[in-house]
Amino acid sequence: MAQFDFNNNSHRRYNPLLDSWILVSPHRTQRPWLGQQEATSGDVLASYDPKCYLCPTNTRATGSKNPQYESTFVFVNDYAAVREIQPDYFSKDSQDARSRLFKVQGTKGTCFVICFSPKHNVTLPLMSTAEISIVLDTWTDLYKKLQRETSFRYLQIFENKGASMGCSNPHPHCQAWCTDSVPTEPATELSSFRKYQQENGSCMLCDYLSIELEERSRVVLENDSFAVVVPFWAVWPFETLVLSKHHTSSLPEFTVKQKLELADLIRQLTIKYDNIFNTSFPYSMGLHQAPIKPIENELELAHFHMHFYPPLLRGATVRKFLVGYEMLAEPQRDLTAEQAADRIRNSSSVHYLCN
Repeated sequence: MAQFDFNNNSHRRYNPLLDSWILVSPHRTQRPWLGQQEATSGDVLASYDPKCYLCPTNTRATGSKNPQYESTFVFVNDYAAVREIQPDYFSKDSQDARSRLFKVQGTKGTCFVICFSPKHNVTLPLMSTAEISIVLDTWTDLYKKLQRETSFRYLQIFENKGASMGCSNPHPHCQAWCTDSVPTEPATELSSFRKYQQENGSCMLCDYLSIELEERSRVVLENDSFAVVVPFWAVWPFETLVLSKHHTSSLPEFTVKQKLELADLIRQLTIKYDNIFNTSFPYSMGLHQAPIKPIENELELAHFHMHFYPPLLRGATVRKFLVGYEMLAEPQRDLTAEQAADRIRNSSSVHYLCN
């Protein structure tokens, strides 16, 4: 029997964050592609669009007028997914089958839109480290403000970049949804952190990053404070995980130096993404950190990290879809995490638009 080859033989990889598995089928990278191809936009955007709801001084769909902002701009989402004021509701707690199976909780919260820049035509890889650092400061200020002024539990900051990720407005922005409960993904991670701590007496992500920095086959970028890796269990073709090298629970704990290094790492990573296929690489990105209102030992358990989930697979027009086996059985990928890391790592650090 030949020796097992991780770059050629199918296998499953364990995701300790979510206590789940992913099927890896590296031999399938050789198959021809006759599936759907996405359209790419060749439009060159202006720095200001009079029809854009997010540009300075423009009027939004609800009639509110944006100020003449010069850096970041934060406002409550005009079409928020959750509301701050509404009646309370909890399903009745009884022993009948319907009560066990049809549970409902009313959810309160508030949602924000955060514009990165007044310029309509820039994205994170086209911004400077100093400009991205201001975005980080804005996220930090919002986190601390909600800690002080609300009783809500969690703030989920995320960005959808590109039309293929459902972004309807190209103006550089992200969203921040604050809810009175910890959402499923970060709650599952916190539960996994707690279980790992109880069983091993250490932080899961501290241990994980230590191994990644030793092996280096999945490390894409690093500096004194942060590292970017393609996680061993990655689902999306070029998925990455940005990890704090120090056990830091949330943005407010970072020093000025750490924020600048995180901003620079985000800039470098997104430039590399764009250069893989010479396109404005779409992705969904999100921060996972301690709840703004931690309970029990959540503050000690949380380890700050960021997820980048980009969908492009073989080129600027071919994306991976989570369908079929991925929806009905478990996630699956063809390109190994190690191959993807090598591809990102060797991508140019100079944005293709500047070449």
